[in-house]
Amino acid sequence: MRKEKCLSVIIPVYNEEDTVADIIEKVRCRPEAGEIIVVEDASVDKTREKLAAFQGQSDIKVIFQEKNKGKGAAVIRGIPEATREFVIIQDADFEYTPEDWPALLNPLLDGRADVVYGSRFMGTPGMARYFRHEMGNKFLTFWSNLFSDIHLSDMETCYKVFRREVLQNLNLSSKRFGIEVEFSAKLAAARIIRIWQTPISYRPRRYNQGKKITWKDGLSAFYHIVKYNVFSDKSKFYKKPWPEVLGRDTR
Repeated sequence: MRKEKCLSVIIPVYNEEDTVADIIEKVRCRPEAGEIIVVEDASVDKTREKLAAFQGQSDIKVIFQEKNKGKGAAVIRGIPEATREFVIIQDADFEYTPEDWPALLNPLLDGRADVVYGSRFMGTPGMARYFRHEMGNKFLTFWSNLFSDIHLSDMETCYKVFRREVLQNLNLSSKRFGIEVEFSAKLAAARIIRIWQTPISYRPRRYNQGKKITWKDGLSAFYHIVKYNVFSDKSKFYKKPWPEVLGRDTR
């Protein structure tokens, strides 16, 4: 199942001079891509120069942050710009491939889901990964599941696809990689959002290729798991009541 031009693609970018132009071209070749929203997070390499070539093109909006604020802040900046039926977050490297989009979109297109997580840990083939990095992801997913009471296999995945109105109803604040935890905590707290999982391929890049996540981000993620699931006022998680947003009976 495929729907043409149904996706708003948010691409947060920081120091990706080697890949950003190629990933944009790969994304815009996909029939599902209706608009591309690039949020450049004050890179210190030649990323901005590479993005200058895409300014003014009808299917691409490039937003330049004047100060580096983090991936979460870049994603949050791009969310209000989305106008298509569904929204996906795409990293500016090639760890995640747009070739997986049809599998991610199918549960949304046939009305089974409001949000779809692309899981790297559901038995898909791929390159051997860093052991400690993968165990760290699974550790954080376990604690996120325990606190939020939803059973995800890959909470930290970049590939999350949302009905646009669902995503734009979330009040989000995480500046860095805590955004992944915040998504899961706030979606789970609603108790009425239909969250689907589907396997995706994954090609991890090495730290000498520009991988940015470190053990400090793991500690931060655990802090955010406790913060959003235990110590936050859940009445402030959303802009509007969910029945109004979802357009269905949520009792």
